Amino acid sequence: MTDRIVHLVDDDEAIRRSASFMLKTSGYLVKTYASGAEFLKVRELPPGCILLDVRMPEMDGLEVQQALRDRGTTYPVIVMTGHGDVSVAVQAMKFGASDFIEKPFERATLLQAVEHGFDRLDRSDKAQARASEAEIMLHALTPRERDVLEGLARGLPNKTIGYDLGISPRTVEIHRANVMTKLKVASLSEALRIAFAAGLGEESASNTAPMPMPPLASR
Repeated sequence: MTDRIVHLVDDDEAIRRSASFMLKTSGYLVKTYASGAEFLKVRELPPGCILLDVRMPEMDGLEVQQALRDRGTTYPVIVMTGHGDVSVAVQAMKFGASDFIEKPFERATLLQAVEHGFDRLDRSDKAQARASEAEIMLHALTPRERDVLEGLARGLPNKTIGYDLGISPRTVEIHRANVMTKLKVASLSEALRIAFAAGLGEESASNTAPMPMPPLASR
């Protein structure tokens, strides 16, 4: 588990020392930072979980969390709070924190939160890998075949796809068959899984909702 890195950010040396000991003796690699500003100076942050104290001088944990979001850093953040400050913990969770623990915490509580964070990181990594693989597979399609797959991913029937693209439903069927062949799939559901992994079909429901029917004319 030596590649499991925990970034521990806390201005309290005693907390850094005790939490580091708990984590290191459980097989984690720990990098410690005495302030949020020191932590944010690291431009190439190794992937891992971030154990972040809320109440720190100069820059508090929520400000650090916001700075991470602005950078596009999506590593799991576990917020450490004290004094029963539930409202701050709730705000941190709204900002995307994966969990929060209250000081003083037991070893089991800390490890459970960190393990949950790494589970989330693993799922994110796998999703990114699936997206990259799906996008590579879609490179085999022509632009028109990709348009047809986009329509299918949005749940549109062949007739509607054909109308939108200015082609006949029969031509849509031909493109659809070509998509299945090029993606090497035997069913539409398999093709759609690839499409969804690549991000197709993500337009808002409002864009695909049927137009309201005009009122009936009086007889």
